[in-house]
Amino acid sequence: MALNESVDEISFDNSEISLSRSVRFWLLLCCDIPSIVCTFLILYHLLRDSKRRQALHNHAIILILLLGTTTQLIEIPFYLAFIGDSGVVKPSVPATCLAWWFVSFGMYNGGTILMAWASIERHILVFNSIWVHTNRGRFFVHYFPLIFILLYIGIYYIYVLFFFPCENEYDYTLPICNASPCYQDNQFLGMWDFIVNNIAPSLLIALASWGLVLRVIRQKRRLNQQTQWRRQRKMTIQLASLSALNIIFNIPLNILSLAHLCGLPDDYGVDAEQYFYFSCYFLIFLFPFVCLISYSDLICRIKSIVTCRKNRQNAAVVPSVWITNRHT
Repeated sequence: MALNESVDEISFDNSEISLSRSVRFWLLLCCDIPSIVCTFLILYHLLRDSKRRQALHNHAIILILLLGTTTQLIEIPFYLAFIGDSGVVKPSVPATCLAWWFVSFGMYNGGTILMAWASIERHILVFNSIWVHTNRGRFFVHYFPLIFILLYIGIYYIYVLFFFPCENEYDYTLPICNASPCYQDNQFLGMWDFIVNNIAPSLLIALASWGLVLRVIRQKRRLNQQTQWRRQRKMTIQLASLSALNIIFNIPLNILSLAHLCGLPDDYGVDAEQYFYFSCYFLIFLFPFVCLISYSDLICRIKSIVTCRKNRQNAAVVPSVWITNRHT
């Protein structure tokens, strides 16, 4: 978003969310740690087993989780350090802001674009799985789009943030250094970033995922194939749940930003836009937990580990109590 010419005008670019910094600190910290743990549990679960690792429907999820870890491990610590240093970005150098922007814009939008492709790919895996039965089909239909998206995200944001000929203004007194890289002032690049990397993927996720739900339900009723329905159900429920996250956290911000682009004054909806922007962190936090719901075998394994530890603790307590009672 572009910096406003008037210093006195209150807008998204020169203000900070009204929620107190101490509340934000503990909220982010208490949400980030469990999310990191859940992310690594799922990645370990998917990557350690060759069958799960080779399953095509898991590849996009793995990549999205990996991109999400950049927010969990880089951006959130930057934000916590900003609050801990009384509202100053440390170290106060352009490299910090550029790294923060790359994660905040590039990795976050990259995850959204990958999710949009995953929503489309689910239609292929469920209804046109014959397309990926051959090595050539798997490459062009599955692997090539993933490689292309990763290369596009990396090349695009490295260029616009580090090489595009414009002068950035870094405000070290605001989170994300004011979140206003200068490439967004360029009419073409700014519009491309907003439409192609933000609006379009969010709409595709909603349309493709809920379209898949309707297609699966329709096919189940028409063919009454219970066995095939069981195979499709997990992918469909997982996609619908992740789409719901996108609708809750991304769509409101996109709608308000689009309204500003269409002529709504910048000072309208400032507080709401700030909260929408801040709430996008919770999409990253909740994403691994929503993924976890669809991996019932991992949930059972976690429950068994927790139950086993409780039984061991109880077994250790019983002899000591018995000895105490006997002595008494």
